[in-house]
Amino acid sequence: MKQERCRKDVEYAFGVLQSRFATVAGPAHFWHKHVLHDIMTTCIIMHNMIIEDERDVAASIKDHMEAPTPEVEMMLDENTRFQEFLARHR
Repeated sequence: MKQERCRKDVEYAFGVLQSRFATVAGPAHFWHKHVLHDIMTTCIIMHNMIIEDERDVAASIKDHMEAPTPEVEMMLDENTRFQEFLARHR
């Protein structure tokens, strides 16, 4: 029973890595074992860094800055607008 739970945990963790990193999702039998070990270790470290960054509970909400509102110039002359459209798509 304990071994089966461990196997399921490993399969789940590997599935998470496969969904996040394309290198892990590809066929592994073409890689040397030491290279595959390095790839998996790197993916696990990067995954943990991403999770830690997403969980940044210490971040202040007030530090969030909004993007400036873009200035939009409205054209009422439909003919000019249509001519500009044609010029862009020539």
